[in-house]
Amino acid sequence: MAHAAEKLRDLRTPELEAREHELAEQVFRLRFQLATGQAEAVTKLRLAKRDRARVKTLLRERELRKENVR
Repeated sequence: MAHAAEKLRDLRTPELEAREHELAEQVFRLRFQLATGQAEAVTKLRLAKRDRARVKTLLRERELRKENVR
């Protein structure tokens, strides 16, 4: 888990924003699969939501850091 966060920290802000968008779409698709009864989507959905939360946290940290510099 720590490795995933470290890899994400190495990405630039536009790359993180693109990754967050991809994960949002993935979460949407997985929720749809779950609604149609595909049981394997539960685990994938949980992982995608965690990854998206990590990305959003990093983006927010950078946003706050940028505001504090001013």
